Amino acid sequence: MSGSNSYGFYPSAQQTTFVPDQLIAGNLKLVTQDVTIGAGQTLLRGSVVGKVTATGAYILCVATATDGSQVPAGVMVDAVTTAAGTTGAGSIYRQGEFNSNYLTFDASWTAATLTAAAPAPIYVKTALSNTIV
Repeated sequence: MSGSNSYGFYPSAQQTTFVPDQLIAGNLKLVTQDVTIGAGQTLLRGSVVGKVTATGAYILCVATATDGSQVPAGVMVDAVTTAAGTTGAGSIYRQGEFNSNYLTFDASWTAATLTAAAPAPIYVKTALSNTIV
């Protein structure tokens, strides 16, 4: 570094490129909520989760479940992994427009059935996109 000063701070600037992941598919205001994630879950950003009625914990939404988690209740903000027998903390989007091509959902769903089942204000859209260059 050129120059010197008595406090060891040298001003500088850095530049990075932001590349969005295209999970968000519209301008609807995003609303988040901190929740408890059920035990034994590996949830990625964009995973569709449902709420287990008995425990109040959120797990991957499966259309054939019968514990309450069969109803889409949110979309994971960030990835969360919990160990077997241990719950964890995470955040979900409670409101927003989401690109079905970037959602992670159980094989019991299709994009069409998930779109139909998702309660307002969770809107699932199939967006068209170009290759990012």
